[in-house]
Amino acid sequence: MTTILSRIGNTSLLPLTRLTPPGCARISLKMESENPTGSMKDRMALAIIGAAEVDGRLPVGGSVVEYTGGSTGVSLALVCAVRGYRLDIVTADAFAAEKLDHMRLLGATLHVLKSEAGRMTEKLTRDMIDRADALRQERRAFWPDQMRNRDQLSAYTRMADEILDQTAGRIDAFVHSVGTAASFIGAGGQLRRNLPDIRLVAVEPAESAVLAGGTSGAHRIDGIGAGYVVPLWEPGLADAIEPVSTEDARAMTLRLAREEGLFAGLSTGANVVAALRLARQLGPGGHVVTMLCDSGMKYLRQLGTQSP
Repeated sequence: MTTILSRIGNTSLLPLTRLTPPGCARISLKMESENPTGSMKDRMALAIIGAAEVDGRLPVGGSVVEYTGGSTGVSLALVCAVRGYRLDIVTADAFAAEKLDHMRLLGATLHVLKSEAGRMTEKLTRDMIDRADALRQERRAFWPDQMRNRDQLSAYTRMADEILDQTAGRIDAFVHSVGTAASFIGAGGQLRRNLPDIRLVAVEPAESAVLAGGTSGAHRIDGIGAGYVVPLWEPGLADAIEPVSTEDARAMTLRLAREEGLFAGLSTGANVVAALRLARQLGPGGHVVTMLCDSGMKYLRQLGTQSP
């Protein structure tokens, strides 16, 4: 049976045309906003639910509980709606209200925790995880536990295969922000297996640069920067870790909209800031691929008040 889930993946690869200054490498964005919910997380939600169905962790008519900052929750809500599962989401008021609304509209029940002035912190991440753990025991539900679940890696391996096909293997660097680290590990690992000399650059919030050995802090870039070194992280995979501030990510997100017509979230802005830094180093003839992680429609209230 064909459903909306068949539209997940096979997204376009689009070059930047105006933001890249002369003398830089070419930068291309994987357009994950083309997925049904407008996010790359559709890939991982389908992979995780599918794996749990196959091995019996998620029975017919079962229940799912997860913690999420938003995009994973929306994607899980889509898959659970189509497959007929109850979904409880533990989230927080630190995340875009549009994402919370989207989850509710797709049928998820939300449990919203309070944050520190709307900012993402290590404590908030851990509080969400603890609440989800308690709730899944209460519900006797399947818990994807996205910070630890390796079933999702196959989804991002396939995404890397798409990139390899779309570039005919002509790619010098892959730049991507780190949340759970699954997309960076899955895609980056597959790219390196096929292109041993490729440069892999991980992006994290400058205010909470824990992967680079810095201290945990608060930031406002949805979906990345958990505030601690996440379990899936593989330190030896990245050639470099690039810190990007919330302010720089926001400014680049607005530039993408106004100069390229690409409306995305702040994690995409962070990706492009880091990709431009690397493109300047590589120079003409190089090719950097990064991710347009999700649609800016999820962040209208965050970005809509910014003046031109």
